[in-house]
Amino acid sequence: MFDFVLDPAYRLIEALSDVTGAGLAIVLVTLAVRLSLLPLSVRVARAQRIRTRLAPQVDRLRTRWKNDPQRLLREVNALYAEEGVGRFTGYLAFAQSPFFMVTYRLFTAAVIAGHPNLLLAQSVLGVPLGEHLAAAVAGAGLVSPPVLVFAGLLALLVAVAVIAARRVEPTAPMRRLQLLAPFWTVAVAAFLPLAAGVYLLVSSAWTTAERAVLYPRAA
Repeated sequence: MFDFVLDPAYRLIEALSDVTGAGLAIVLVTLAVRLSLLPLSVRVARAQRIRTRLAPQVDRLRTRWKNDPQRLLREVNALYAEEGVGRFTGYLAFAQSPFFMVTYRLFTAAVIAGHPNLLLAQSVLGVPLGEHLAAAVAGAGLVSPPVLVFAGLLALLVAVAVIAARRVEPTAPMRRLQLLAPFWTVAVAAFLPLAAGVYLLVSSAWTTAERAVLYPRAA
């Protein structure tokens, strides 16, 4: 699955890594993917702001037409249409999923399109991109250069998660879950290859910065 996309993407990254180094290649490719998806993110954010602004009107419509679901649906859809918000605009965020899945696969799979993922054999700061934290600890001990590299990566992920959690509004729905969600990447990175950890760091930092711009907190 996705091999028709993975193979050319992998070859591009492999060629780029010969010029920039594997670590920087991962950073650049991740940034390129997120930048290409920015227009979609902007559209989703705009739709969310409009839905939030129209929420009181939608509540009034629900009260007025509570006994007529079909009429309520028509009225709500007409209200959104007047503001240029399509019925399925809220689901546009899910359209990004295939891009994230492909990028993530590039930095975790040992085999891509039937051939070894040589990207994972390259290294950053002397640590192979295919190395795992557990293997680094078992092979070199807790205080060793590979483990310190992983520790630095996890520390940066924690810092990004803290920034993201601090932006959660006090009145946000399921606030406790939203506070914990950013730290999930830290737990995941601890069990994934170093390459995937670098990808998660760059992608998480982009997401946090993007949300700060597109979803400004109320004064």
